Amino acid sequence: MFDWSVITQNAHLLGWGLLITLQYTVITCVLGLVIGLLIALAQLSPLRALRIGGMLFVEFFRNVPLLVWLLWSYYALPIFAGINISREAAGILALSLYGGSYYAEILRAGIQSLDHGQADAARALGMSSWQAMTRIILPQAFRQMIPPLAGQTIIQMKNTTLLSVITVPDLLYQASYISSFTYRPMEVYTVVGIIFLAILVPSNYLARRLEMRNR
Repeated sequence: MFDWSVITQNAHLLGWGLLITLQYTVITCVLGLVIGLLIALAQLSPLRALRIGGMLFVEFFRNVPLLVWLLWSYYALPIFAGINISREAAGILALSLYGGSYYAEILRAGIQSLDHGQADAARALGMSSWQAMTRIILPQAFRQMIPPLAGQTIIQMKNTTLLSVITVPDLLYQASYISSFTYRPMEVYTVVGIIFLAILVPSNYLARRLEMRNR
């Protein structure tokens, strides 16, 4: 029988874990977008060194599993670089860089999808490359990028579940903790699944609506 008392008696732990999950999602998405924009601009730079550096960044972080980055950031940085890093900082660092590599490709593709005449027209008006990018190109490209950016943000939230491996007290970590002393994993993980569905199903629906609107 499904025992709801396990959930009601430990709702405060699940609630706290959910807040931690949402907090990491927001922080790493914002940092990932900033990193992604810088890397996307580097890949589109006329300077060959910047283009190669941006490409290497994307390939480096996208082709290694996030779990490896989390474990490496927390356990290997103190050994190889002599950097004492907290589990919170390690989680933010790994998730932001990993997410940034995906955001970078979305932003690069969105910028490149615009007609080159937009940049030419901006230069004809006497704008610098930076002014053309911030005033003309990015505002137009951003509308097309909203659906894939929303999709990547949803994925980023699901990626936060891996934070539990470095003992960050997110939703999945709290679920594991509750299961360890109640011996009722079915109830706990069922509710965790319901929580993610309640958040992500509407988010996916909104992302699809935005995609259809921008076609």
